[in-house]
Amino acid sequence: MQTVINMECTECKRRNYSSSKNKKKHADRLELNKYCRFCRRHTAHKETK
Repeated sequence: MQTVINMECTECKRRNYSSSKNKKKHADRLELNKYCRFCRRHTAHKETK
């Protein structure tokens, strides 16, 4: 089942991206390197509720 998640920048704590994931296949929290327009560079983004 696909659920919608938000991605939060680990440095400025802003929620920049929304995505979806299959919770049955990936039960742990997702962490990706994405571009943050507020920090103006690539930072780690973690999954939030």
